[in-house]
Amino acid sequence: MTDSATSNQTNAPEFSVSEISFSIKKTMEDTFGYVRVRGELGRISRPGSGHIYLDLKDDRSVLSGVIWKGNVSRLKIQPEQGLEVIATGKITTFPGQSKYQMVIDSIEPAGAGALMALLEERKRKLGAEGLFAPERKQLLPGMPRVIGVITSPTGAVIRDILHRISDRFQLHVLVWPVRVQGETCAAEVANGIRGFNALPAGGAIPRPDLLIVARGGGSIEDLWGFNEEVVVRAAADSQIPLISAVGHETDWTLIDLAADVRAPTPTGAAEIAVPVKAELMSTVDDLSRRLASGLVRLISTRRTELRAAGAALPSPQELLALPRQRFDHAATRLEHALTVNTRSHRGNYQNASARLSPLLLTRGLTSAGDKLTGLGERQQRALGVAINQKRQAHAAVTSRLSPARLTQQIHLGTERLTAFTERLDRAYAARLSKQRDRLDGLEKLLKSLSYKDVLARGYALVRDETGQPIRSAASVAPGAALSIELADGVVDAVASGEGSQPPKTPPKATPAKPKKAAAKTEPSSQASLF
Repeated sequence: MTDSATSNQTNAPEFSVSEISFSIKKTMEDTFGYVRVRGELGRISRPGSGHIYLDLKDDRSVLSGVIWKGNVSRLKIQPEQGLEVIATGKITTFPGQSKYQMVIDSIEPAGAGALMALLEERKRKLGAEGLFAPERKQLLPGMPRVIGVITSPTGAVIRDILHRISDRFQLHVLVWPVRVQGETCAAEVANGIRGFNALPAGGAIPRPDLLIVARGGGSIEDLWGFNEEVVVRAAADSQIPLISAVGHETDWTLIDLAADVRAPTPTGAAEIAVPVKAELMSTVDDLSRRLASGLVRLISTRRTELRAAGAALPSPQELLALPRQRFDHAATRLEHALTVNTRSHRGNYQNASARLSPLLLTRGLTSAGDKLTGLGERQQRALGVAINQKRQAHAAVTSRLSPARLTQQIHLGTERLTAFTERLDRAYAARLSKQRDRLDGLEKLLKSLSYKDVLARGYALVRDETGQPIRSAASVAPGAALSIELADGVVDAVASGEGSQPPKTPPKATPAKPKKAAAKTEPSSQASLF
């Protein structure tokens, strides 16, 4: 058996790697010579050679494709990521990597891709909620003290950001490590944004003044985590200014629209966030020099203006000449004015003293005394009239408050009270009699409806062990304990025989006669019942 296996191995043809690779290539090209494939454009790469490398995909598979440089200029449309197209070409292999691919001669649009359609729909939805509105955007701080970076801690992005920040200005950088691709990417990025916002100001961990969400370039599938709704809402709700630096300059995601500023690259985000220290120092020095030069020029200008104003002013002698002349003129006129004023006042005094003779004063005193006497008499008369009026009013009040009148009112009140007391006693007695009659009637009705009267007529009430009344003989088992209530007491009994058998002889109708007798003895009770 070993010899046979060795013979089979020896007879099998041997191929080199190149031979088998090119044989497979020829087989595939002969089988799929010219095909049309419909799919969504995924990753698109344009190297310096001028060729275009891309992926055609659907929900289950991905097919690599290449468009040679000679066919690129003849394409009807240029490939764009997410566009659903129909590609025409042939299937071949690339022996250098042992993979198959499609050499595309032409492409034509077949509708927007599923991912791009989903992206546009989500963009319209979130835009209608106002998450991308310009008025929500915050201004970036001019000189942040702490910067929070949300990115992968192992990629080249964080190294580029830290290197660029250290070159421009030494700052405190906090890194929130996240996955920037995969199923958990969106949740981790959203948690990073909310986590930085939840840090208290002045806490053990400093709260960032600025956030950067960064990731390198990739296909739309690689960047899809930054299009998730949870990430967009976290970026829009961030109270800390946020810079989005996802992908390259040609890539865009929904977080770019929700962020306060979009940077073309992660390195560009670091340049936007942090100014250059040397440039700031140079600017400060230049401003200091300009300030000093401006102050010197201002002082020189003010000094020149002051000197010019001083030269234009007159001398002190010229300023005081006119006031001095007016003072001398007023002093000369003052002596003459005092003399004239004295003469005028002396004449007025003499005129007044001539009018104040003793006879004139005596007449004035006599007239004033007459007036005072007349006023005194009028006051006496008015006082007498007022006293008479008060006396009359007092007499009228005294007449109304006589003891006889009060005694009469007390007597009338006593008679009314006695009449009211008698009426109350009569009403109370009538009401009490009415209620007593009503109670008697209810008592008679209760007695007529009570089963006690039935027991008094010769009947009995049978109960079981639980005290429940027994309504049927069929419900009583032989040997069951019974309680028989009669009119004058209770008797215990035990059931015997067949409880379900009906009686052989009909019961006697003797109890009917006492019923008639009872009806004859108590006609008033039956009348009150109905």
